[in-house]
Amino acid sequence: MLTYGFVVISIVLVPALASANDDPFESLNREILEFNDAADAAVLRPIAVVYDDIMPMPIRRGLMNAYDNLTDINGALNAVLQGRPVRAGKNTGRVLINTTLGLFGVLDVASDMGIDRYKTDFGHTLARWGVPEGPYVMMPFLGPYTVRAGVGDITDSFMSANDYLVDDDRITWGSRGWRALEYRADLLEAEELITGDRYVFIRDAYLQNREALVNDGVIIDTFSDFEDEDWDEEF
Repeated sequence: MLTYGFVVISIVLVPALASANDDPFESLNREILEFNDAADAAVLRPIAVVYDDIMPMPIRRGLMNAYDNLTDINGALNAVLQGRPVRAGKNTGRVLINTTLGLFGVLDVASDMGIDRYKTDFGHTLARWGVPEGPYVMMPFLGPYTVRAGVGDITDSFMSANDYLVDDDRITWGSRGWRALEYRADLLEAEELITGDRYVFIRDAYLQNREALVNDGVIIDTFSDFEDEDWDEEF
């Protein structure tokens, strides 16, 4: 029922905010990016540097595998909503194999067996249902989004297996905080690749990444109006 509510909101709200210009809020977005960069430099980046230096990579990889094992449940649910039963089955199989043979997901046995993860989210599901992308927005602390991806992210958080398997808000929010720290640590090397206008670089990289997701790995065009995905039947 909750998911249905978000779908209704998305279908009504996102088209209303859609624009021929993907970045109508650029001036405000740039100010928010400056704020985010300042907050990051003061707090998150220093912590991420220390974390990256002292946390052994095998432990980080095992924790990420366990976290991703739970996100495969979300992936399976979204695949069902997208009308892709084969991909839903693969993600379900991954969860079963990694949870049992992979020590609750610490080891990614399924990938070693050639069962690839179907990477998806509810923003992708909305795209499959024809909901437009909506404009690009920079959120305080949270970073870049499009309206569709933002609504999808909120919905995914309510569908998260973490919330249903762990009945302790401290653990739930602790795991989310750790995931944010891990994500920031992963960006330490990538941020050195940013050239030119930092705002434009981040915006275009984000939009390309979202476009590749909803088009199953294919980037149709860089920073352009939303184009329909390949709606071919799954085989």
